[in-house]
Amino acid sequence: MEDVGLTHALVHVWRLLKWGRVLARHGALRGIERDSNTPAPVRRLARLARFGARVPKVPTYGTAFQELGPAAIKFGQALATRPDLVGEQAARDLQTLQDNLPPAPFDEVRRAIEQGLEKPLEEVFREIDPEPVGAASIAQVHRAITSEGKLVAVKVLRPNIEDDFARAIETYEWAAARVERMGGEAARLRPRAVIAHFKQWTARELDLRREAASASELRENLVAESGFYVPAIDWTRTSRRVMTLEWIDGIKLTDRDALVAAGHDLPALAATLVRAFLRQSVIDGFFHADLHQGNLFALPDGRLAAIDFGIMGRIDRQARFWLAEILYGLLTGNYLRVAEIHFEAQYVPGHHDVREFATALRAVGEPIRGLPVKDISIGQMLDGLFTITRDFDMPTQPHLLLLQKTMMMEEGVAHALDPDINMWETAEPFLRDWVRGELGPEAALADQIVRDVRTLAMIPNLIRRLDEYYPPRGAAPPDPPLAEMVVVERRGWWRYAAIALVSAAAGAAAMWALF
Repeated sequence: MEDVGLTHALVHVWRLLKWGRVLARHGALRGIERDSNTPAPVRRLARLARFGARVPKVPTYGTAFQELGPAAIKFGQALATRPDLVGEQAARDLQTLQDNLPPAPFDEVRRAIEQGLEKPLEEVFREIDPEPVGAASIAQVHRAITSEGKLVAVKVLRPNIEDDFARAIETYEWAAARVERMGGEAARLRPRAVIAHFKQWTARELDLRREAASASELRENLVAESGFYVPAIDWTRTSRRVMTLEWIDGIKLTDRDALVAAGHDLPALAATLVRAFLRQSVIDGFFHADLHQGNLFALPDGRLAAIDFGIMGRIDRQARFWLAEILYGLLTGNYLRVAEIHFEAQYVPGHHDVREFATALRAVGEPIRGLPVKDISIGQMLDGLFTITRDFDMPTQPHLLLLQKTMMMEEGVAHALDPDINMWETAEPFLRDWVRGELGPEAALADQIVRDVRTLAMIPNLIRRLDEYYPPRGAAPPDPPLAEMVVVERRGWWRYAAIALVSAAAGAAAMWALF
């Protein structure tokens, strides 16, 4: 068993060195080597991977991860949400990581569709374009017409992509566990949680049924947001490796000139995006976590539509309460309340002073209050927030970091549509109404009634349990709990007898020698 474990470890180390060599050629290991918080063993491994490589002066993180392949591309996108982990420069460069690769041959795509749907292609689609409209690291998308004549988009996983991700994630988990065990800043950043969340992302993206379910859930949640549209899923043509959904005929938000030429109201689109995202994250706790311009379309009727539901975020109701109060507190300048929320949520260890934390938040929040987005330095704001997390020993919260990354992305898209938009002013009425509705006196009374009703419903079961533990007088008491006993098997009884005889003989000899 030891040899197997050693071989397994060597495989992981070899993969890390091979990947590290690629990163070193692009200068992507320089930050790890220079950071004083990097554990010594990790720094030594980085130097070993860099040995003899020609290192450029300016690191190109995105190009390095692109060269490493599909799993690394997705991992790089995940790391782009963690400037506290990889540094602001690296995170900014990784945000430009292009999630595209040369498409797989159509013959392989045809086989994948037929195997996935268990039918000949001609029975399912009247027509399908062999040239994909997009080829990403995990899947590619083809335009097709169903046998009923409906225009759809067909998303198909790349061949053997699951094996590639399984190998990479296995090594990521192995490395993260060992780095976290080294303690210090590495443990506070919780690399194992980073990999765990990355594994969740990829599990959803590698099973297109789950992505389809995410799109369906988001579509139901956003019925009340009439300006935001989510395409419908064709479940009869969807399986683990194939997903079919309604074709979106609109203009990508990346093409600003085309949007203007088509007469779209860009400030209205920006406001719709902000409201839709707030509804997803604050009200429903389930949000599209990849809202970049390439995944957003302006429809001819002025609505905004989203695609690509592989990366979704989810936060529970209590966390949404804290989130809404935090955002509203920053909007209104109530930094003490924001600080108290952090302590109540146990985001900040209890040995710190809540008022000191409020002062630190004020130092970050005040310079940006009331400013339009174009005058706000997101990098400077994040640097201040991450400094706070370090100074106050805050363990990272991966689900909130994903939300924060998505908020930054959505803010960037809104700014591109309307450079003069003030995100705070757009969000403030929405958050004020929601906080009042969910945290006001009426909501508190309703929650208390629900809790009381649930408590009353528990009383009959509680009485039955008391009756079991305290039976009527004269009845036999319940049996006491039995202690766990180690049972010695009869096999090999002669060994125990021999040991007893030898022990007795040794004891007798000792007594004879003494007396």
